[in-house]
Amino acid sequence: MLEAVIDCPMPTHTLHTLSDLPTDQPMPLIDRRRILGERMMISEVVLHPGFEVASHSHENEQFVVMLEGRVEFTIGGEGGEKVIVEAGQVLELPPNLPHACRALERCRILDLFSPVSEKTGVDAAG
Repeated sequence: MLEAVIDCPMPTHTLHTLSDLPTDQPMPLIDRRRILGERMMISEVVLHPGFEVASHSHENEQFVVMLEGRVEFTIGGEGGEKVIVEAGQVLELPPNLPHACRALERCRILDLFSPVSEKTGVDAAG
């Protein structure tokens, strides 16, 4: 025998168009659009040549999805390992790992963060 279905609202969805999202510039040489969900955040960022953010860390796990261009990350703080990330690659950064970033050319990146936070390394630096 089937139990009666309890009438409860189903989760809904939201469809976003990146080009319709507002753009901010949390520091020089970066343009950012983002979506803040309940448990994760995605940012589309364009880094212009000369962009740099100093070494920082945050509680968020971060996936850096390189769509266009090349950046150099310094992993582990001052004097840390240099990693070049190119279009088609994804850099996974665990929570609280110090890292810095320098754009080697114009870049377009999708940054995924979990958990959500209003501030990231570029916000703290700005």
